[in-house]
Amino acid sequence: MTCRRRPSSEEAVRVSPALLGDSKAPVPQVVAEEEDVSGPWELECAGKRSVESGLEANGSEGQEEQEPVSATACGEPEEEEETEEEEGSCCSEEGEDGSNVYFYYTIGERWIDYLQRTEDSGFLRHVRPKMKRKSENGLDGRALSPGKKLCKGSEYGRTLGPCMPSPTTTFGDLRNAKAGQARRRRIPSVAPPPELQDWLRTFQRWSGPEKLLALDELIDRCEPSQIKYMMQVIEPQFQRDFISLLPKELALYVLSFLEPRDLLRAAQTCRYWRVLAEDNLLWREKCREEGIEEPLNLRKRRLLSPGFMYSPWKFAFMRQHKIDMNWRSGELKAPKVLKGHDDHVITCLQFCGNRIVSGSDDNTLKVWSAVTGECVQTLVGHTGGVWSSQMRDSIVISGSTDRTLKVWNADTGECVHTLYGHTSTVRCMHLHGNRVVSGSRDATLRLWDIETGQCLHVLMGHVAAVRCVQYDGHKVVSGAYDYTVKVWDPESESCTHTLQGHTNRVYSLQFDGTHIVSGSLDTSIRVWDVESGNCLHTLMGHQSLTSGMELRDNILVSGNADSTVKIWDIKTGQCLQTLQGPSKHQSAVTCLQFSSKFVVTSSDDGTVKLWDLKTGEFVRNLVALESGGSGGVVWRIRASNTKLVCAVGSRNGTEETKLLVLDFDVDLK
Repeated sequence: MTCRRRPSSEEAVRVSPALLGDSKAPVPQVVAEEEDVSGPWELECAGKRSVESGLEANGSEGQEEQEPVSATACGEPEEEEETEEEEGSCCSEEGEDGSNVYFYYTIGERWIDYLQRTEDSGFLRHVRPKMKRKSENGLDGRALSPGKKLCKGSEYGRTLGPCMPSPTTTFGDLRNAKAGQARRRRIPSVAPPPELQDWLRTFQRWSGPEKLLALDELIDRCEPSQIKYMMQVIEPQFQRDFISLLPKELALYVLSFLEPRDLLRAAQTCRYWRVLAEDNLLWREKCREEGIEEPLNLRKRRLLSPGFMYSPWKFAFMRQHKIDMNWRSGELKAPKVLKGHDDHVITCLQFCGNRIVSGSDDNTLKVWSAVTGECVQTLVGHTGGVWSSQMRDSIVISGSTDRTLKVWNADTGECVHTLYGHTSTVRCMHLHGNRVVSGSRDATLRLWDIETGQCLHVLMGHVAAVRCVQYDGHKVVSGAYDYTVKVWDPESESCTHTLQGHTNRVYSLQFDGTHIVSGSLDTSIRVWDVESGNCLHTLMGHQSLTSGMELRDNILVSGNADSTVKIWDIKTGQCLQTLQGPSKHQSAVTCLQFSSKFVVTSSDDGTVKLWDLKTGEFVRNLVALESGGSGGVVWRIRASNTKLVCAVGSRNGTEETKLLVLDFDVDLK
């Protein structure tokens, strides 16, 4: 309700359209036509409100149209407009004829309605139940809510006499009611000034527009720190659990944008949030984003969790997170030591499942259990050193200086096939399905069927030793000491492209079906298009031979004899990170592998280092041989999600030849 002067006064208070329910109106303002607004007011409702009841069904007909002072002061209701209810905003009085008058328009209600309809403008929304209009008698009547009192009057058109207002709900009541806490003073160290209660009583006697005007003036006189304090007190009162108000599908869609860490925090908010944050499909998407596949043994654990239904995908995500933390900062347990090959060099290393296969220049291969560290089989048959190998399940293929390839059964140790054809050392090979392509120092490549042992195709064209080869089932890509990279169609035994550009031997290759990446002794790395044969990028930055590379999607990680490792984006040709600094390798990088989070590198300096893939920061040393720097070398590394296998030794007898197996798995119990 509004307070107004007696009709005899020349002064009037005008309320902006926003207070009258106009949703397009600007922020409400109270404007006085004269500067002096401190004159006496005649309060017709317990000294507080003045109202004229013009609530007849056709109250505006036959009367001179007037500019409204407020929704109630002019006596004309606004047609078909619904406003919101404010508790305790109605008076009650028994009229001369005992008739009842429903009267609900107040400035306070209009203000709350305005806040609700201008939420996009930065105001907070109050939710109040809307009441229905009694349209049959033309009244702006509404059903009384609990706590409302009925206003009674003899006529619709007469001014209501003095009445006592019902108690209103104040902001302090809301603060105290929230969470059931008792009222407390927020600044206990400051004694209240003696005039405070008089000031508050004066404020309480004012009408709605007067209070708004007073608050506006008060805010203008506050310092920023005081405004900040007001925000800290007021804002929490209007916070709403919108997640619980949404349909479950929409709530899950909103939560899908949260990071896993935030989802775990949300689960601690309340029981319903925990149910949402435990949704299995939600965590499946988080696992897919991280490249996590649900382990088979996880499916068996679903029925082993009584009571609350935990998400198995969440379990898989949390397990992987713990594994990652073990890599990053977990305690380094003593590795399993697998000794073999005497003092010979381990020239090739394969790791699949729980089976490790090492090849050596002692003419043998050894099959190890990654779980027990036991040497399961020793594959004997080559008459020269083993320099290349491939592995799939229980099938092992090896290439030797005796110019042959052999196909082995790792379970029995039996040599299934011996593949003859090359006239020099078999230096490299790549397995795809049941076919393997081998490259030799005789400058040729051969495609073999490992099930029948037949040579299917011979690829001839290089004029120097073939050093590296890649095969995707359709195309063969080879790099050689003749400075070229060749793309082959193995079925027709034809060379479709000869990629020229390197000025020295090609030592390493990566091929993803679309791009070819070649590393050379000329210190450059080149990115080629496999269809056109064009050089897309020349990656410069290394100072020596690029001995090893690994490509995943558009990310390439290269290790170099200059002791540095670089991370590249092959689509843009940019170097994203250089793994260097005080903790960098002190000698040539011998091998590397990387995952979605980490890069693992080994070196002639006898160390294995862990790096952060995204930031390029050094994390820690995983292996540091005591003989490092004096002859100890890490020749090869192979890593799975939970294990790291390192082939170590020395060239001068300072370090015993062996395999080190580090385990970063977590307990599933």
